Amino acid sequence: MAEKKKGSNTVNVVWELARPLAEDLGLRLWDVRFLKEGATWYLRIIIDKEGGVSIDDCVALHHAIDGPLDELDPIEQSYNLQVSSAGIERELVRDEHFLQFIGADVKLKLQKAVDGVKELSGTLEGYENGVVTLRRAGEEDFLVDKKACSWVRLDDFEGFD
Repeated sequence: MAEKKKGSNTVNVVWELARPLAEDLGLRLWDVRFLKEGATWYLRIIIDKEGGVSIDDCVALHHAIDGPLDELDPIEQSYNLQVSSAGIERELVRDEHFLQFIGADVKLKLQKAVDGVKELSGTLEGYENGVVTLRRAGEEDFLVDKKACSWVRLDDFEGFD
């Protein structure tokens, strides 16, 4: 197994490996996740592309990263590699995601209810220093630390009824 740099973690190591490979294929690396579901570990590489991601894009990146990932060997246990699109209801995770989608409709789920409510929707009005500003119709802006959210996703299903 390749020796990991002190202080590095699996997601960061894979991110640095995958980003240039994705860019070479005309793709944008959206997110990398390493998580356990049941007894199985998954390494999920999530990509985006102007005009949308095709299954061929996912396959191309899977093939491009498979060899270098095996060679680098940053993960001790067995895992399943998955490459997928960020999708229509993409989750906003990184600061650049929030900044890119200011003005977009979003849904967010809070880890703990506020005034009995855990899920909110509205317009992403701002994002600064990890604080999300959500504008809700007829109500005051709702400010919440991103860390207090289980997730924040684009609410992009208008016209998909």
